[in-house]
Amino acid sequence: MRIAVIDSRAKIVRGAEALDVAEASRGRFGPDALSLYEQWDAFSSWASSADLGPGVPFDPEACQSPVPAPRQIFGIGLNYRAHQIESGLPAPVEPLVFAKFVSSVAGPTGDLVLFTEEVDWEVEAAVVMGREARFVTESDAWSYVAGVTAAQDYSARDVQMRPAGTPQFSLGKSFPGYTRLGPVLVTPDEFDDPDDIALSCSVNGVLVQSSSTADLIFSVSQLIAYVSGILPLLPGDVILTGTPSGVALGMKPPKYLRPGDQIVSTVGDQVQRHTAVANQRI
Repeated sequence: MRIAVIDSRAKIVRGAEALDVAEASRGRFGPDALSLYEQWDAFSSWASSADLGPGVPFDPEACQSPVPAPRQIFGIGLNYRAHQIESGLPAPVEPLVFAKFVSSVAGPTGDLVLFTEEVDWEVEAAVVMGREARFVTESDAWSYVAGVTAAQDYSARDVQMRPAGTPQFSLGKSFPGYTRLGPVLVTPDEFDDPDDIALSCSVNGVLVQSSSTADLIFSVSQLIAYVSGILPLLPGDVILTGTPSGVALGMKPPKYLRPGDQIVSTVGDQVQRHTAVANQRI
């Protein structure tokens, strides 16, 4: 099953059609996407057997984030082996977790404002929780996931890395529009192997990142078990699982985004397209 949000209303995407959840369920579910994640077991059971009827043409370009306002967003640093190597840092012995702020969430298409001179790209597979998770075991972790969506964790490296010795990951990665999610949430059963999802990023037609979640140092199951052992993961919460090698920061010298750059990101068969634009701060 695939879930999208268009015009602030949750939709079930079925092939080339989109069906309004609230209309199809006669008000039982939706239209708010978060309400679906809060009732995920009941909703997914209904959706799997309901006669949904015809939909309207689905336009991925019209999609907003499939999780418009997650209560908690977790980023994971240095979680791909090749990225850890290019960073010149030792492999983490525990997940490196930071928070991102909800005001940074935006949809999968449109302009990306370059608020600083050192904005970097980081394509990621993001998991969205469908059940409250507390002290979850690795073996049960995927059963708490509603689905996977594409993500771009844009990062202002100059803000992220200051002051020296005390980095500000949460601030550097939380400018408006720097957590891009979508176009759709894809349930785990749609993947041949949810622990081996291809992802890539191109800038101006040049492939800069290409990998698979099979290269994660800490798997999705390990991340959910680790974080849920510290605090509750709530329905609709998002975990950005990390980025592969090929970021601008790892280049010598770094080559950060400039106005006019075209960024295309893929996770599985999901595609995001962004155009970098200059900051018009007044």
